[in-house]
Amino acid sequence: MLYYLFRYLNEHYHLPGAGVFQYTTFRAGLAVVISLLIALLFGGRLIRVLQKKQAGETIRDLGLQGQNEKKGTPTMGGLIIIMAILVPVILLCRLRNIYIILMILSTVWLGLIGFLDDYIKVFRKNKEGLSGRFKVLGQVGLGITVGWVLFYSNEITVRQYLLPNGQYSAIEASKVFKDVHLMITTVPFMKNNELNYGDLFATAGTFFNGLYGFLYIPIVIFLITAISNGANLTDGLDGLAAGTSAIIGITLAIFAFVSGNALLADYLDVMFIPDSGELVIFCTAFVGACIGFLWYNSYPAQVFMGDTGSLTLGGIITVLALVVRKELLIPILCGVFIIENLSVILQVSWFKYTKRKYGEGRRLLRMSPLHHHYQKLGYHESKIVSRFWIVGIMLAVITLVTLKLR
Repeated sequence: MLYYLFRYLNEHYHLPGAGVFQYTTFRAGLAVVISLLIALLFGGRLIRVLQKKQAGETIRDLGLQGQNEKKGTPTMGGLIIIMAILVPVILLCRLRNIYIILMILSTVWLGLIGFLDDYIKVFRKNKEGLSGRFKVLGQVGLGITVGWVLFYSNEITVRQYLLPNGQYSAIEASKVFKDVHLMITTVPFMKNNELNYGDLFATAGTFFNGLYGFLYIPIVIFLITAISNGANLTDGLDGLAAGTSAIIGITLAIFAFVSGNALLADYLDVMFIPDSGELVIFCTAFVGACIGFLWYNSYPAQVFMGDTGSLTLGGIITVLALVVRKELLIPILCGVFIIENLSVILQVSWFKYTKRKYGEGRRLLRMSPLHHHYQKLGYHESKIVSRFWIVGIMLAVITLVTLKLR
């Protein structure tokens, strides 16, 4: 809203300084400040409200160090994150931008699913929360919506440059170009680093040319479901999910800035995505919200984000990676979330297999998800969180290296 207001003031009244709102970098910096302030000011008040409502976390006795001290800590703190994201985005972004619309939709959609889950747990006193099938159904619904828009909307374009041989390329700039709706993505560490989803069906004949949406949309559904659940599982120690998400958010902000800037995309020889630069503002608001939430969620936590926050964080990260055409980097960038997911899957699978084979279930880890395994080994909670953050930073650096290392 402020973007449109100051553009109007600049165009019609030539208000000094109003033109600065046209710069993405200024609005991105302002988004960080606003999201931090909202998280800090709104967070404290929300925590007091949750305490009055006795919206405390119910802790299962897992025999973990420091577990009893967490009993009664308010949950549903993800509302702080959602508010700190949406307010600066609505104030500072161009709201007609298709990518911003998708991000707002994803934030609200998964926020509502997580909120329902937390509400049932806390106020209905049902420890199971929202039924797992309804959670998955909500995630699948968002995946279908996002996948459909990305695949069929003509507002989703990439810039194609005319080469001397008469062909077009998304990564070799020239003066002659056109913006086209094309389902291509970036393949990391490859020199000619474009993958056209349509080519996956090309060898099957012309009949299948229009059917590759049936491949793309399930990929989107799988990624959203996997990463949002991975973030949910990671949210088991104070500050772990929020800090890891902030690191990932900074990385995606850099990718959005490069992909949305024609000069930088040309210099780095990467795909230019028209209008995607607006996502930098969303990313910085996201990072500011996560860091602001850490003020209350760092050890010892005054509030937990609950599913309201964790499902939302994972979904936002996935959709951001999809819209900047970096979904193939998710296994690296979101490595912490994925390994947490895998630790649970392997633990359960191995237990069932050994119980079927030997009559007694055996465990690969002392406890899953992985961070609880290290707690069982005697590591302090804050040390585990710090080391997971370090791993997240290393994975983020490797992800950014793909801009040049091919």
